[in-house]
Order: sequence, then C-alpha cells, then structure tokens
Amino acid sequence: MVPPTTSTPSIEPPSAIESYFRELPPEQLQAALADFLPQDASAAERIRAVEEGLRSPLGQSLRDAMARWIVEQTIPVKKLVPEAYAKWRPPVRDAMMFVVSRLSPARLAPKLLEQMELPAKTSSEVRLLRLIAKVPGLQKLGQVLARNQHLRPALRTELAKLENGIRDVRPEDIRTIIENDLGPQLVTFAVKIEPAILSEGSVSAVVRFSWRDPGTGRRERGVFKVLKPHIPEYFAEDMDYLQGLARFFASQYRNYGFPKHVIPDTFKKVRRLLQQEVNFVREQKTLLEAWTQYRSVSGVRIPRLIQPLCTPRITAMTAERGVKITNAAARQPAWRRKRMAEQLIEAYVAIPLFAATEEAIFHGDPHAGNLLYDNKSGELTIIDWALRERLGREQRRHLALLFLMVGLRDPVGAYEEIVELSQGRIRSGSPQGQSLRDLVRSFLDELPITRLPSSVDAMRLLERAALMGIRFPPALILLSKVVFTLDGVLEDIGGSSTGMGFTIAGQFAQNWLTNWSAFRSPLNSADWMKLQCSALLYGSRVWVQGEQRMLQRLWSKASPPATPSS
Repeated sequence: MVPPTTSTPSIEPPSAIESYFRELPPEQLQAALADFLPQDASAAERIRAVEEGLRSPLGQSLRDAMARWIVEQTIPVKKLVPEAYAKWRPPVRDAMMFVVSRLSPARLAPKLLEQMELPAKTSSEVRLLRLIAKVPGLQKLGQVLARNQHLRPALRTELAKLENGIRDVRPEDIRTIIENDLGPQLVTFAVKIEPAILSEGSVSAVVRFSWRDPGTGRRERGVFKVLKPHIPEYFAEDMDYLQGLARFFASQYRNYGFPKHVIPDTFKKVRRLLQQEVNFVREQKTLLEAWTQYRSVSGVRIPRLIQPLCTPRITAMTAERGVKITNAAARQPAWRRKRMAEQLIEAYVAIPLFAATEEAIFHGDPHAGNLLYDNKSGELTIIDWALRERLGREQRRHLALLFLMVGLRDPVGAYEEIVELSQGRIRSGSPQGQSLRDLVRSFLDELPITRLPSSVDAMRLLERAALMGIRFPPALILLSKVVFTLDGVLEDIGGSSTGMGFTIAGQFAQNWLTNWSAFRSPLNSADWMKLQCSALLYGSRVWVQGEQRMLQRLWSKASPPATPSS
C-alpha cells in the first residue's frame, strides 16, 4: 500500500518507513496511515488497499503501528480496565496487540479502515464492539465481562449488547443454510420459516418457525439455532490465535507477576469453550439431558429438542415464552424481584448441586440473554446449552462444603475443602500449604461482619487460590465463571447473592421433604458432624473478628501522626 500519486524511484526503502511508524507518536498515527490510502475511492477499494498493505513487506510494521494506535489512542487499555484490576492492564494490552498483529489480512483490513474512519468523538466502548465484531472468542469474553460490577457503566452497557444485540449476519444467509441442510424434511413436517432473525449470538443466529408435529397432528412453534456461515472459516483462525496467546504468555509470564500457568490456562479454557460453542451435536445431547434433569422442577423450563429437524449445523427446539430476565424485572415490586433471584440461584446452583445422579450438568453461560422470564406464569426458561460442564458427586460434595464453610467463616474447614477440590497434592506442611492457609484466613477476616458470606465469596476465594498457583479442574473453573456472571445478573434484577446460602439450604430441605426416597445428598454423616461442630464455633469466630477490628480502629485513632522526616 503506497500513496496513489507516488511511483517514483525515490520512494523511501521499507526500513525507513518501518522506523517512521515505530517513532511516530500514537496521536499522529491515524493521519500518517491515512496518507497511504487512495483518497477518491470506494469503500471496497480502500479496504482492498489496506489488505494489500497488510500483505506487503511493510505489512507487519503496519499491523504493529495500528495495534499501538488502537491500544494507546482509540481504545486505551487504561480506560477499559478499571483501577481495581490495574495489574491486568499490561497483559490485556499485550493480548490486544497480539490479536491485531495476527488476524488475517482479509479479516483485519475492514476493521482497521473502520477504526480510522469512525468519527473522532466515537467512544472507546463503541470502538471496542466494532473491533471484536465477527471475532467469536473476544465476543464471548465480552459477554462475561459485561456482568463485572467494577467496570465503567458505559463499558458495561456496550458489552451487554453482546448478549442479544449482535448483528453480523443476513436473514437470507441463515435461510439458505436451513434449506440446504433440511431439504425434504421441510416439506415432510410442513415447516414455515419466519423471515426475520429473532436473535444473534457470537456463533449462531436464531429464527422462528412453525411445523406440524406428526405425534399430535397440530402445528407447533419452534426456533432454529443456526451456525453462522462465517464461523467455520473464522473459527479455525480464532483457535490459532488463542493457542498463540497461550504460548506467548507462557513464555513471558515473568513480566506480569502472575504464576506461570494462570494467564495461559485462561486462553486454553476459552479455546476449549469455543470448541463447545460450535459443536451443535454435543449441545443437542446436552439439551436432552438437561430436560431430564429439570423436568420435575417447578418454575424452571428447558426447551425440548425437535430431533427430526436437527443437523450438525442446526438445532431445532420448542419456542418458549418470556423476555430477557433483566427486562422482566424492570418495574417489578421488590418481593417479585427477590423471588426471581431465588429462582435463578435454585436453577443454576442448588438443583445441579443436589441432583440425584452421579454426575450433574451445570449450565455454563448464564448471561441475561440466555435467561427468559414469563411474568404471567412466573417461569424461568434457560436457553443456549452450548457451554456446560459436569460435576461428579464427590466434587459437588466438597463444593457444597466449601460454600458452607465460607458461610460459617471457618478457615480450617475452607482450607480443607480447597485442598480436596484442587488438582495435585498440597501437603499441609509445605510452603504452598502454609501460603494457602494464610490466604484463607486473611480472606475470611476481610469479609464484612454485617453480612453473611455467600457462594460468590467462596468462588472469589478459589480465584485467589488459583492466582497463587493452585490448579483446579476445568469444570470447577467454569462453575466459578457461572457464579460470577450470575452474581452480576442478580445485581441487575435487584436481587442479591448474599442470600445464596439460604436459598441453597432451602432447596436442600425441599428436596428432602418432598422426594426423600429419590433424593441423595452429596454430604455424608461425617460431613454433617463436621458442619455441626463448625457451627457451634461460629459465634466465637465472629466475636473474635469483631474485637480485632475494634482494637484496630482504636489503635489507629490512638496512634500519633507520623512526623515528616528531615
């Protein structure tokens, strides 16, 4: 890509232009790069010019310059990542630079041109969403981050649009896939497809349809979830750069102050989750299992699979009533919002935690767009089961004990359950074991005395343990993501996660009383004895903690102010 009016032999050599780009201040990069574009040309011609530049010998220099301009000028990392997570700013910046410097020219060129031509007053939040359009891995991360209460409200508002506001595919493209994959089945079952797209996710689009159920002879309503046509091509590239990010951070971990595996494991897990997202056959099997797990639960619905209309690219299921739960909660009385919060906790945590089966399924993507609520019936419908994990009975046993031990502020009990949940052996007398004991004790001491610790607190404790180098199974990591995301949704509907322990206990009691013959608690007799002993000491732990804090306040008031050194 060279200036259109320049073709003389005196043009500067590539090395000189590379040095020019490297030394140019970020605020001047946009104007400098614009000089290399044809001025009187169509959008397609300008995109083609950028793509040619990316493929030229100067391509890497151009990529590096644009990446620097994006992370320092147009979407500054310091603005996106809040002060509470300041230590994450360097890896976030490097990750953004890495992706921009490695996307294919055909995929990156329109994004770069769009960033250059957006109005100067365009907010960083809007620019970010434009940059990650049609990048499923980054969109999925954005959906999770949208529920983080520490983010700036403007950024959270924009990221929340990733839940049901993605628009990057045409209805006719989706219809073509349905017609090609189902063919004669559309005639056999008298399928009528609605012309508009109902909603879009990072890898799929949803359209409504009606069909004739041969079992009843009646017309029924359904929805097709269809893999977007660009995903197969883009997905492979996303897998490559996520793997590259894992390797990059594994080699550079000393620069960030985190244990060696923490950041690489994050990208490996995102890569694995994306693989699940595009595996429609796996999701179809999960829907059948989830429907069985929840079929006897009052107030919770799972879409029923319509198997004759499913293919590897299409999942057909029943259409369910309801709207996005955060919209349903708006203008509802406090008692109704509280009940909605309790239903969420029961559905996502309590029911799978106390399932009678040896393995229980946990829904892995509880952003508000996947939660439909019908205010008339009071029913919660959980959709999109592409992301899910299983926890065995022993894992659920120790997880339930961890929730309860954190609720009882028991440092010894919480430490023991973290050890049981971890991968690898943590010896009690080892430096790692002692560090974990200190971490658990200090974490519980930091919790406010005025509120009951929640399951979210227990997951935050696991997160801190992971940051100090302790490994946990992938299923547990996904569950922690579920709890954190759920916490954000609860905040948005006006509920709270602080009562999560009571809701879980209530679900336990209800299962025991109404279906005691089939109910199998993950806790055994020894666990109940341990909990009773811990509960007897709860009052003394709270009293000691309160006394310590009072003494600290008195000491800080009595201590004379420090005198300045000469």
